[in-house]
Amino acid sequence: MVPDTAEPAFDWLSLDEGEELVWHGKPHRSSLVPALVVGVPLSVVLVGLFVIAGAYLHRENTEYVVTTEALYRKSGVLSRNVQRVDFGKVQNTTYSQGFFGTQFGYGSVEISTAGGAGVELSFDSVPDPKAVQERINARVKRDDGGAGDGKAAVLDEILTELRTIRETMEETDTVAATSAADRGTDEP
Repeated sequence: MVPDTAEPAFDWLSLDEGEELVWHGKPHRSSLVPALVVGVPLSVVLVGLFVIAGAYLHRENTEYVVTTEALYRKSGVLSRNVQRVDFGKVQNTTYSQGFFGTQFGYGSVEISTAGGAGVELSFDSVPDPKAVQERINARVKRDDGGAGDGKAAVLDEILTELRTIRETMEETDTVAATSAADRGTDEP
């Protein structure tokens, strides 16, 4: 599902050792249609040209990457903003398509993370958002498969520790009660 046949040059992306590119994309060309619908009539007063140019520059300077370890979003026209979300933090993914997105085959994929308030990362105007969401969910499940065993082991360790603390507390209470009985008092 990688759109281009040639490997893209991501000068903004530094992958960890062993991390591999799974999918990359950018906003769909048709995502410029709403800007054209608004911008062409407004071009009479020159404002429309700025609307169209802004939408075009935003599309050309936005990239999305899915690797074996994380999700990345690069955006920015005059500056660069790169967001990364590790698969271990992903809690929920959703996709949506507005009117133009439904007509032209693009939409948004939103990623929510553990500890985050709402949507942490969004892939806007991506072609075939359902397929992108399914690809992300498959990576999350693959990543969660190994982490689930680790979580279970940690929970088992915590349970063992709590049982040890409980037994120690019960022994301390028994010793204190025995000591109080030997002294002939009711207080431990």
